[in-house]
Amino acid sequence: MAAKLNLDKLDNLIIHHMMHDADVSYAELGKKFFVSAGTIHVRIKKLQDAGIVKGTRFNVDLKQLGYDVIAFIGIYLKESSMYDAVAKELQKMPEIVRLNYTTGNYSMFAEIVCKDITQLKTVLHDELQKIKGIERTETFISLEESFSRHVKIA
Repeated sequence: MAAKLNLDKLDNLIIHHMMHDADVSYAELGKKFFVSAGTIHVRIKKLQDAGIVKGTRFNVDLKQLGYDVIAFIGIYLKESSMYDAVAKELQKMPEIVRLNYTTGNYSMFAEIVCKDITQLKTVLHDELQKIKGIERTETFISLEESFSRHVKIA
């Protein structure tokens, strides 16, 4: 793990802008922030090397690609010491797009994306429940995502 990087105002401006529009060119950002495109490139490379920036992604409307079911799974482990092994198995499941180790009722909380209820049932019954270390699960189906946003950085 890299040492903590001291971010200045330009770093924060770049991060903020790129979080909302990762498609912007370095030249365009340079003009906006009164620096060269090369400076933007060097700063982004520094942020990547420090592990602050972890690539770029398309923001895809999954429903338009036929993924109609988003669910959240609360996972109870038989023993908390089994977290690493269970997480490794869950990572093999492409339908799981996010996994968190949590406090509270569940040991883990996963977000899952499926094409339909039949696929969700298959994932839950035929795959998830068979992972050694999972005691039981509780599933919450999302009816609608009201909004999604990035955290506001200082």
